[in-house]
Formats: sequence, structure tokens, C-alpha cells
Amino acid sequence: MITMGRLRVLDAFTAEATEAKTIDALRETLSRISRELGFDYFALAEHIDLRNPQIAPLQIHNYPAGWAAYYIDRDLGPRDPIRRASHRTHIGFNWTKIPDFLVLTAADRAVLAAGHSHGLGDGFTVPSHIPGEVSGSCSFVTSHETVFPLDQIWTAQLIGALAFEGAQRLLGRVSRGSESMITERQRDCVLWAARGNTDAEIAEILGISHETVIQHLKFARERYGVRKRTTLVIRALFDGLISFSEIFQRHKYW
Repeated sequence: MITMGRLRVLDAFTAEATEAKTIDALRETLSRISRELGFDYFALAEHIDLRNPQIAPLQIHNYPAGWAAYYIDRDLGPRDPIRRASHRTHIGFNWTKIPDFLVLTAADRAVLAAGHSHGLGDGFTVPSHIPGEVSGSCSFVTSHETVFPLDQIWTAQLIGALAFEGAQRLLGRVSRGSESMITERQRDCVLWAARGNTDAEIAEILGISHETVIQHLKFARERYGVRKRTTLVIRALFDGLISFSEIFQRHKYW
């Protein structure tokens, strides 16, 4: 169930992430939002930029200093089972589900145990994949003393995707402004797509042909330079063309 409280959190995060001028500002926003959701830690990381593989990937977090140093000193990134599991799915997953994606080796279990020994409890990781460009993830993690907030998983899924998009914008890796503007009718199609409607349903709702809807969404994706519908929705959210409140408001077609 979508509550007004969750909508306020989502809208507030979108606004703050859009207005953030530096990676440090995004880090502070993520740290605060994570606590509001009931998590103790977060970690936002690029895994690799396929266009520029020599560039050091972005990594921001508020993990315990001991775990961060351990992770870096042993160069665990490429071997991290959580990161590897994120490459096997496009939706967020609880860390208890990692065996659903990977056959854990003794080394994998040792990495997970090391994180536990440094104070990490359970976690939820949101993968981000841009085909042919960059992959990464955003994780929200509890300490041993914190009860895992299962009721916030849906919100964490959306914020994780938005956070990764925000970081990409700050790094200058996606276009901004007028280059991404779309027409009002294309915006309508994007909004109804964000609400979970199929192309055929959007055509019926807007009173236009199925083929026209397909072309509107195709053109919108091209203007934003994206391939996936989900990424298109995220870009539209960041440009302020649609809002979470608008997506989830009651409507006669629901």
C-alpha cells in the first residue's frame, strides 16, 4: 500500500537528488534517507563503466570504517558475492536471497562473514544496469541491533534506482535540460507507463491508437538516450516531468 508518508519521502528524495550539486551532497542525502527508512548504512557503487573501463568507478557509502578499509585493502569488489548477485537480476533483492542467484563458494561465505563481523546485518541491494554503458548498485543495510524494515523494501527499490541516476548526472554521464524534453502527449504516455499500464491500455485511456503509443514511448526513449521503460521513467522523474505523487494518485481507470 502506498502511503502519503512514503510519497513524501520519495518526492523529497527526488527533489534533493535533483538539486544536489556534488557527490558529497548526494551522500549526505542518502545517509539521511537510509536512516528514515530504518537502515543504518548505505553503499552506492558503480561496478564498471564499459565505455571508459580505465576510469575508477564511483563508490560512496557510510559503512563502518573498519569494514570499508577491509573491503578496499583486499580489493573485494570483483569478488563480492553481493555485487555478483546484482549482475544476475534487474530487481532489488534481500541478501538472504543471494543463494538464489549464486552457488556460494567458501570464499563467498568468508566475505559475507567478514561483513557480519564488522557490524553489518541484513541488506537489500538494488541493481542498476545500462546496457553497453555502466552497471552498479545501491545497497541499504542494517546493523546487528536493527530490525530489518521489510515494509520499506518497495521504497528502497525506487530510491536506489534514483540514487544511481543522480550519481550518473553529477558525473556528467547523462544528458540534461532541453535535450531531453518531450511533448505533452509523450509525457502522458510516460506517466501512464510509470503507473504500470501496457501500451494497449494507454491507447485506450488516452483515446489514441496502439501504434501511436508505441511511437510516443519510442521517441521519448530516444530523446533521453535510454532503452528501457524503467530508465525512461526515472529520467522523467529527475527532469520534473512527472512526480511520484502524480504516479500514485487515484484515477478512474484504476
